[in-house]
Amino acid sequence: MISKAKLVLLTLCLLWSALAGAATEPSAGLFSSLGAKLGLAKSDHPFLEVDEAFVFSAEAGAQHIVARWRIAEGYYLYRDKFKFELKNTAGVALGPAQFPSGKIKADPNFGDTEVYHNAVDVILPLQRGADSAAPLTLQVQYQGCAEAGFCYPPVTRNVALTLPAASAVTEAPPPLSEQDKLAQLLTRGNLPLALLIFFGLGVLLAFTPCVFPTIPILSSIIVGQGAEQNTRRAFSLSLVYVLAMALTYTVAGVIAGLFGANLQAAMQNPWVLSAFSALFVALALSLFGLYPLQLPAGLQTRLAGVSARQKGGSLYGVAVMGFLSALIVGPCLAAPLAAALIVIGQSGDALLGGAALFALSLGMGAPLILIGASLGRWLPTAGAWMNTLKNVFGVLLLALAIWMMSRILPAQATLALWALLLIVSGVYMGALNRLYPDASGWRKLWQGVGIAMLLYGALLLVGAASGAHNTLQPLQNIAAGAGKTAVTNEKLAFKRIKSLADLERELSAARAQARPVMLDFYADWCVSCIEMEKFTFSHPKVREALSGAILLQADVTVQDETDLALQKGLGVFGPPTLIFFGADGRERTAYRLVGPEGPEAFEKRVRVAFSSNLQPSSVI
Repeated sequence: MISKAKLVLLTLCLLWSALAGAATEPSAGLFSSLGAKLGLAKSDHPFLEVDEAFVFSAEAGAQHIVARWRIAEGYYLYRDKFKFELKNTAGVALGPAQFPSGKIKADPNFGDTEVYHNAVDVILPLQRGADSAAPLTLQVQYQGCAEAGFCYPPVTRNVALTLPAASAVTEAPPPLSEQDKLAQLLTRGNLPLALLIFFGLGVLLAFTPCVFPTIPILSSIIVGQGAEQNTRRAFSLSLVYVLAMALTYTVAGVIAGLFGANLQAAMQNPWVLSAFSALFVALALSLFGLYPLQLPAGLQTRLAGVSARQKGGSLYGVAVMGFLSALIVGPCLAAPLAAALIVIGQSGDALLGGAALFALSLGMGAPLILIGASLGRWLPTAGAWMNTLKNVFGVLLLALAIWMMSRILPAQATLALWALLLIVSGVYMGALNRLYPDASGWRKLWQGVGIAMLLYGALLLVGAASGAHNTLQPLQNIAAGAGKTAVTNEKLAFKRIKSLADLERELSAARAQARPVMLDFYADWCVSCIEMEKFTFSHPKVREALSGAILLQADVTVQDETDLALQKGLGVFGPPTLIFFGADGRERTAYRLVGPEGPEAFEKRVRVAFSSNLQPSSVI
């Protein structure tokens, strides 16, 4: 057993050794070296210091502050942990912070949450009462973690800033929207090149949902020719159909540009839609072989000297179908179409705008010509295959009739019509017939598709009876009634306006609250508007981006004098058009949207539009 004297002596020796070692290590502190010698010092930290992991800086502009973080590799910041506050301000207040999109992370500490990697810039709009330069202090709070599993405590930083005088900022012309750029291309650029570009844009528009219905219309006309069809004949029919549509688009566009009268909107009333849907049903029943569809005998005799073929697929009939398709089906309103209308409306140059519209229309029709000519080349000879093909296109025409009637029928009625079409088609495809073991592979496939159509049609019928309105989720009401979580496309809470006076009133109220505004032009007959409601406005990211904004909607279905005055006052040619106003009540023209847009692109447009300033060069 060690005596007290020996224990004291041993302790003194250890202290002396530690002090001697510290003397030979000038770079280390006395006590830290002592702790290391005794085994008490903290081991080296494998993670970066917080200011190295998250490098923070801020820049001040006349109307906003940009807070920036550069994030080291392997680290991230939480979106919901940011806090911003102004200190020592003189008539300056912060507006709602505008965040970019992050990534959802399954975090072990906070669950599923949105985080930022690499870098993040947050726009802080300012409400200023004074025009002179103003010093202030921005206080920010944030929190982040390392991917390796280490989380930092919340960090607070203060940065001194000086806002430049608002009047000292050089006014820059507002950036142009996409349609304005295309309009300038027509009026100031190389005309042949501009028309070629519009033709190419038309080809892209041919693949939008609004133009898709023209495919079964033209295809059913060509298939209706039966054994008399050939490649040359199919090409001629397709060309006549496309030229008729192109001429109709051009004339209707010139009228809309010069007089503000939208012929396509005028053709969307219930009587016209019902008559055109009935025509599709008649064509479908003719393809099913219930009766031959052709001109009356007397009229055929009169026209016999002009054309040897006067059936429903004659050049005259095809031209009429092209004309009606252009007015009833119509292309989606998009930036190229709006650009041509802008040229006509602002410059009065109907020839230039009409040429652009014609080039655009030919581009939209080019794929139809290829489809029609190809169909004529590969069309089977008379027999079972020809009858089957006719039945397929007959079903497509019935689907087109239901699609058109959906603009005026209740959602439940439309759902029931889709159910009826699928059930009857499934029955005709042999869904209820006995399948023999020696049946061919095609027969099995055909019956399998029929069974699937029958079952889904039954689900749609049940959904219609339960009050559902979504063909993709027919049982959502039943699931909700059973206490289960139902996925629903909840609609945005728009406030309806009718006139320019209504808009000015709402913008004034929004300015008082320092909130941005989005104005949506909508119509019941606008297919793209419904598409935006179902797939874009219902997206969680879009709803989050719009959460701090005032949402206005102008229903221009009727196209009365008030609707036309509102559209003319804002330079809008039709729906869907979305206009964004900043917290100052002024439009962010560069971000005006004409035509439909997907949720990801639209969310980015919203965030940038609401965070943008009218003077882009003001950030220092």
